[in-house]
Amino acid sequence: MKHIYKFILPILVLFVASCEDYTDVTPKGALVIETATDFHKMVSLPNRGYPINNFQYLVDDQWIREFYVIGQTPNINTINFTFDETADRVSLLKGSSFYNQAYSYINRWNTIIDLVDDSDGDDYTKRLAKAEAKIYRAFDHFLLVNTYAKAYDPETASTDGGICIMDKFDLEAQPVKSTVAQVYDFIQKDIEDALPYIQEVPLDVYHPSLAFAYAFKAKVHLFKREIAEAQEAAEMSLTFNDEIFDMVAYNEQGGPSVVSVPAADNPEVLSYMYMTGYNELNYAYSYIISPELKTLFGDDDARLNLFFNTTSTSFLDAGSNTAYWNVRYTNYFNPTVGMKTPEVYLMLAECYARDDKFSEAVEVLNTLRAKRILSETTDLQVPSTKKETMELVVNERRKELLFGFHRFFDLKRLNNEPEYAKTITRVFPIVNQTVPQETYTLQPDSRLYIIPFPLSALMKNPNLTLNTNETVPF
Repeated sequence: MKHIYKFILPILVLFVASCEDYTDVTPKGALVIETATDFHKMVSLPNRGYPINNFQYLVDDQWIREFYVIGQTPNINTINFTFDETADRVSLLKGSSFYNQAYSYINRWNTIIDLVDDSDGDDYTKRLAKAEAKIYRAFDHFLLVNTYAKAYDPETASTDGGICIMDKFDLEAQPVKSTVAQVYDFIQKDIEDALPYIQEVPLDVYHPSLAFAYAFKAKVHLFKREIAEAQEAAEMSLTFNDEIFDMVAYNEQGGPSVVSVPAADNPEVLSYMYMTGYNELNYAYSYIISPELKTLFGDDDARLNLFFNTTSTSFLDAGSNTAYWNVRYTNYFNPTVGMKTPEVYLMLAECYARDDKFSEAVEVLNTLRAKRILSETTDLQVPSTKKETMELVVNERRKELLFGFHRFFDLKRLNNEPEYAKTITRVFPIVNQTVPQETYTLQPDSRLYIIPFPLSALMKNPNLTLNTNETVPF
């Protein structure tokens, strides 16, 4: 069988180039894959990227400069920023780098899962390679279903349209769309199958650790509102890594202009994956936070003071009360689409809040805030209601889990619960006085929260249908 593995990646090149129904990303080069160790090494995929440009502005935390909207031909950014439900999103979304890349990664994980057992090597390495690939396969399906489908709702998930599950290495596959419930069942089975074999300290940082695996398990349970299970998994993750980077001490040292904290030196990081690659957050104009989020930070939050520019006239509209990320990735690495330990603490706090343990929830939040707030008084007071406690948790999530998928996914899942649903209003423009100022509104049940599958995928896979009431142009 050895000769088969020598041709695996060249075959994938041909397949990917000729079948764009779920990916058009072509791996570069060819690797000789002969042993279980080779397959295990394939799990390591540096510079794994998940672009967010198809939905970046469908949140209350990000902003866009006014000249990118005013007078511009409608595009996906202006449509999302102005919450325009009348626009033809399907025709505009001809392709999607995120969609293509996520499925190309899944194809890689399936290659490992399906073929490693026939390779030379010991059973332990084969089980490990399969387990790590399954954790990442589950993660990619999780990102896809939360982007292109409704958020998980226990009342409707069994009938809500989901995504195509890719569960095998099949060069001729035309996958059929599954329901949201079926996708989550698949994700959770992959996680449970993998957990017994994942290592506490993996081969390198691009392989999943036990801390990451349990953190991801907690996240899936939380999104399903399986609170007891989410709490148990979050607590388990923290037994393997409970580090919180001390930004208060970092500020006293002089911050990123004096002390560099690149990716490898940030103890919070649980998974190395990116929106844009190694140069994460280097493009300031693309990562502007809204006036609402800037105000939420306040004046004494290290997360704002250390990393954001609030005064530039080169990248901000003067007078807009916005701010942009202003630190190179080599000076400080902030995970955006991956996971980190503060998210685990925040999930734990949410579990306590939902379980009416308000004091415990606030205690967890204060543990995080002690490493974030620069003033002497950092502690939040314990509210008397679940809704108020949840608001504290959500506010900390907004400040801690910047950019990436986090706020988009949070809005979607919380909008399924009337007590936490949010109607977003955006007054725009703030500065420009040559056009009328308008108020734009995004309702909790807006179809905009479900991103259409890219047109290229819809055209080439007849089994794939939209999860909204929008129409296709063919």
